[in-house]
Amino acid sequence: MSKDIAVEESRRAAVAPAHAWWHGAVIYQIYPRSFLDTNGDGVGDLPGIIERLDYVASLGVEAVWISPFFKSPMADFGYDIADYCAVDPLFGTLADFDRLLAKAHALGLKIMIDQVLSHTSNEHEWFKESRQSRDNPRADWYVWADPRPDGGPPNNWLSIFGGGAWKWEPRRSQYYLHNFLSEQPDLSFHSPAVRRAVLENVRFWLERGVDGMRLDAINFCFHDGQLRDNPPKPAEQRSGRGFRADNPYAYQYHVYDNTRPENLPFIEELRALIDRYPGRVTLGEISAENSNATIAEYTRPGRLHMGYSFELLGADHAPAHIRSTVEGALAASSAAWPCWAISNHDVERVASRWGEAHAPAHLATQLSALVCSLRGAVCIYQGEELGLREAQVPFESLRDPYGIAFWPAFKGRDGCRTPMPWTTGERGGFTSGKPWLPLPAQHLQQAVEVQEHAATSTLQAFRRLLRWRRQHPALLWGTIEFLLSSDAVLAFTRNYGDERLLVAFNLSSQNAVGDLPRVMSGQVQSGHGLPEGRLEGARLTLPPHGVLYLRLS
Repeated sequence: MSKDIAVEESRRAAVAPAHAWWHGAVIYQIYPRSFLDTNGDGVGDLPGIIERLDYVASLGVEAVWISPFFKSPMADFGYDIADYCAVDPLFGTLADFDRLLAKAHALGLKIMIDQVLSHTSNEHEWFKESRQSRDNPRADWYVWADPRPDGGPPNNWLSIFGGGAWKWEPRRSQYYLHNFLSEQPDLSFHSPAVRRAVLENVRFWLERGVDGMRLDAINFCFHDGQLRDNPPKPAEQRSGRGFRADNPYAYQYHVYDNTRPENLPFIEELRALIDRYPGRVTLGEISAENSNATIAEYTRPGRLHMGYSFELLGADHAPAHIRSTVEGALAASSAAWPCWAISNHDVERVASRWGEAHAPAHLATQLSALVCSLRGAVCIYQGEELGLREAQVPFESLRDPYGIAFWPAFKGRDGCRTPMPWTTGERGGFTSGKPWLPLPAQHLQQAVEVQEHAATSTLQAFRRLLRWRRQHPALLWGTIEFLLSSDAVLAFTRNYGDERLLVAFNLSSQNAVGDLPRVMSGQVQSGHGLPEGRLEGARLTLPPHGVLYLRLS
């Protein structure tokens, strides 16, 4: 661990000895396919992450979440796992992972890995055995069902990737369930043997020393044992949960195919295992009909440490929406510790999704400041620190089956998955071969090597912001109270110990004013590097995409 990092860790421990490391942590998500390729095959790998861990540590984040690198046929680019305890040769070896973990810990970084528990690849040995007959040892390890009398699937459940969620298997003369791609059959968690096997796979990585688990689609583990039809959803309620109106998945209330009450005892089994390894953390990805209520349910004592939803991963970034999302989460569970994400590997990059086409250069930093000022932990997706916008990937270069299926109205997830631009060269310093997705010219202009040497760059601003944030315990661990959410302005207080901060954001490209509910005064907290507003009595005045941090008297 470097001297500077050690000093910072000691300072934080002295200020808040009762807080776990993940309280208020910034977690940097790495999509390994697109981070750095060291062997010239055009796909990023674990040695590439190792090579750039010093860069990650320099950002000022506390932890790294690495998307799947397990053995997989890559139908869904690693989220279809064929062996949970093996590294896919595309990414390296188990020895590479051990080296990565050791270096991260030496740098003061925690490592979290994805666990995709609800389904496997159809090339997993479990599924290969299960599909052979109705009486083999793993016959009930997946969700199998007889056809209806007319030969159709057993019910009306749909796949997130479009169309029905059932695929015919002639070996058994039955259908199997797939909530995602047909290459991703769902495990049957009603089987005790499945639950035991899944927990053993989790134990494998805990024994190896990982610091946490990001649990993909964790509310999808159990299905309704009676296979009842989902009820239809009225047209006016089909938006939300990240699904477009042209996806039939939005046409149903998903009350029987996921988020079943039987899932909660399994979550408790999982937490009991995690608790045998002190200091480890669980972060659940939860997409449900009522995400706030579900997260509250899933993060009660003895269940998950944290959960995050898709509420801030859509297009709506109005102050009122952000306020209602955060207030709703805290109202549902005041004791739970939230985690917020405004970007990841599944959605359009936030600088494009929430920013105007000609937004100022500091927009990306302001959005990072916004999410880092909310109460809870934060996930930051690779490239956000550079201010990258969504890449426009032509149809002939698409790799994402989701985008290929829904083109052209929805272009899929490839636009946020293009390789990290390290240099301005043709391949961006990402690979010596042909990159698996093209690098846009605009991203090359925002390469790390360019921004490293520019004091006013988005990269340097991000580092400055996180260093500054660490100086304010209220931003790390404080309570939050919203004061204002107008068309453009979001304002709230963060309170911890003797520090009480007024925090205000102008989320528009115009000058904005807003009136607080009461007169307030204090000392402006500068050093974050963003354009500053002012407060006169109860009136806030903020420049375009400006902020105000005020230590209240």
